[in-house]
Amino acid sequence: MSTMYESRADAAATGSATRQVLVWDVPVRVFHWLMVLSFAGAYLTAESERWRLLHVTLGYTMAGLVGFRILWGLVGTRYARFSSFVRGPKAVAHYLGSLVHGKPEHHTGHNPAGALAILALLGLTLAVAASGWATYNELGGDWLEEAHEAIANIMLAIVGLHVAAVVLSSWLHGENLVRAMFTGRKPGRPEEGIRSAWRTVAALMLVAVLGFWWLQWQGAPSGGDLSGGTTVSAKAGHDDD
Repeated sequence: MSTMYESRADAAATGSATRQVLVWDVPVRVFHWLMVLSFAGAYLTAESERWRLLHVTLGYTMAGLVGFRILWGLVGTRYARFSSFVRGPKAVAHYLGSLVHGKPEHHTGHNPAGALAILALLGLTLAVAASGWATYNELGGDWLEEAHEAIANIMLAIVGLHVAAVVLSSWLHGENLVRAMFTGRKPGRPEEGIRSAWRTVAALMLVAVLGFWWLQWQGAPSGGDLSGGTTVSAKAGHDDD
């Protein structure tokens, strides 16, 4: 079985021409940018009572998106699957060593170091959503609220490192990774590309997210007061007790 990556020198040695091939399917790209939007919005509204419902809605959205990403990481396209990019410590160290020596390994999909950031952000998202839900429903004391804020700050730090790594990798590899997350295309051999973009799955995911946002808005008191309170849909289960 061929490896998922090879250095540019190896690619040149094989004589196999590279071109822009489809690597990231549409569900992966829509997930990525919805997560960016949701995390930014939730973080910026964290301290505002006026925007509480928006903060809560975006937090729940992130949890739902992670649930989808875990499923898609098991049954999705080639480079979306965890099995294609999650590697052990040895692979991570080897990749980082290649950067230090100025001969970075070229990965068609995620590199081993980037995979660590992805797994960390997925896990932290579930943790911040769970602690936020418990705090919002008054199931814990001040310690839980502080833990929720600490997790969010850790996420922000990892996001910062991730962005810095993307910029560095784009420079070292001579490819625009940000653009790739919009277009889905990266340099590679024709046989390395995926066959389908799975636009239907992405459309269903987007409809589900927009539908959830609409339901949250409809459930807000006073026809859309973003301060939320104790009557928003996120508290429905608490009110039924």
